[in-house]
Amino acid sequence: MNFGPTELIIILVIVILLFGVGRVGKIGGELGTAVANFRKGMNEASRENKPEQSEL
Repeated sequence: MNFGPTELIIILVIVILLFGVGRVGKIGGELGTAVANFRKGMNEASRENKPEQSEL
């Protein structure tokens, strides 16, 4: 199921009407922070799981 630009705009307008512009902005900021923290955690976990290469 693909959403076109028109459908996405309609969904965005409905969300703004339900929650208000300020709250939508706040939710977007919190979501961005959550994604950044998730990526940071994934990078740290992958560094911990890599075997260290010893120098010869």
